[in-house]
Amino acid sequence: MFFLRKHDILIGAPPEAVFDYVCNPHSWPEWLAASHKIEGPDRALELGQTFREEWQIRRGVIALHWKVTESNRPGAWTCEADTDFIGPIVIRYTFEKEGGDTRYTRQLSNPKRPSEPTEDQLDRMDEEARVGLANIKRQVEQRAVAFNSTLQPR
Repeated sequence: MFFLRKHDILIGAPPEAVFDYVCNPHSWPEWLAASHKIEGPDRALELGQTFREEWQIRRGVIALHWKVTESNRPGAWTCEADTDFIGPIVIRYTFEKEGGDTRYTRQLSNPKRPSEPTEDQLDRMDEEARVGLANIKRQVEQRAVAFNSTLQPR
């Protein structure tokens, strides 16, 4: 079955700042509870680049091997990993300017999921997304404030 879940948040920073933060997988452990270790370049990744992520879930530690399949700064970014337990995982981020802010949307899909998620699984996904998006918002807005303060004359 095809599974898709979307979550979004308004962040008080330009799309480039949000893109540069979330498209660098090394930021993921700062905002995503399941993400524990990243191996790969420490910057926003470009089309075709790969990285390895260790995920801590109920089953234990799982290694995911990701490949960036779309990188259009600052509008959209997509990466994919194949798994033996749920099939391919596709994560797509979009960044839309809203005034001086950015509407950041995180879309998770499993195009070949073997079964529908349970209500409990959906609730956990939604809660993890809510916490993750709030963490992203806090991190990016704090960095924007720090950056802007260095630009102010003294």
